[in-house]
Amino acid sequence: MSNRILHAAICAAMGCVALGAAAPASAALGAAPTPPAAGDVSISLTPVVHAASSGASAAAAAAYSVTQTTLSTGTVVREYVSSAGTVFGIAWTGPVIPNLPQLLGSYFPQYDSARAAFKDAQPGRGPLNLATPGLVVRSGGHMGAFSGQAYLPQSLPAGVTAGDIR
Repeated sequence: MSNRILHAAICAAMGCVALGAAAPASAALGAAPTPPAAGDVSISLTPVVHAASSGASAAAAAAYSVTQTTLSTGTVVREYVSSAGTVFGIAWTGPVIPNLPQLLGSYFPQYDSARAAFKDAQPGRGPLNLATPGLVVRSGGHMGAFSGQAYLPQSLPAGVTAGDIR
């Protein structure tokens, strides 16, 4: 009997180690992009040269890349990476909201306090639209179909707008 308990405890511990190793690895806002975790399907790296506005010079065109990862949950996460190599925006769509503490990184506490204030002011269900000076997060949907975006307004490359992060 005690061997069964010991065996179950060892299996549970090994399962926790395996789950920890398989945790999704995605970039956080303001950080360098990271490769997807095991079980996630990626990557479509798309370099984008955003045309400068009609009055601006061609030198003002914004260059960035978009990396798309399909998480094991089926949710698609797109990371917008500046030519300097940092993530300035993230968008998601799919059946499950991704791990926001991981995606927002050091900006998560700011998001969490703004979200709590938003929910206090507007209780109930509905889309979340947060705009603080250093972080914008929009999230909505319903069970099985969620979407959202998060970006750093101060880090948007010249010529890139919030509408480009989708």
